[in-house]
Amino acid sequence: MPSKSVLIVDDDCAVSKLVRYNLAAEGLTVLSADDGLEGVEMAFEHRPNLVVLDIHMPKLNGWEVLWQLRNDSRTANTPIIMLTVQGDEDSVTEGWTRGVDCYLPKPFDIGELVMMVKRLLEVAAEEALTVGLD
Repeated sequence: MPSKSVLIVDDDCAVSKLVRYNLAAEGLTVLSADDGLEGVEMAFEHRPNLVVLDIHMPKLNGWEVLWQLRNDSRTANTPIIMLTVQGDEDSVTEGWTRGVDCYLPKPFDIGELVMMVKRLLEVAAEEALTVGLD
């Protein structure tokens, strides 16, 4: 069975490296993009099973990336975790309203992020099986 893939879209090299290392240790294929535009292009090209997305990035911010991913049939149902320093109540509410699946403010616990990723991938796989049975 092929490995599940996760795309990390974050311009913070340290965060990206930490997340990549820990998700790869779980057997996941990890792709990364340093800016929003590259993230959108990679998502459309590689069709990852999940996206971890920051808000503050060059070229396209996370909200713009989220909008593009949610409004394209190739990625509309891809689970998205918003991982950002914007942890205020208004930003979290905006994330839920715009369609993120999980919202995790920075600084964050890497173990919590790994658990979120694994759970969202499990749910997405279960939903795919259910749809296939209809």
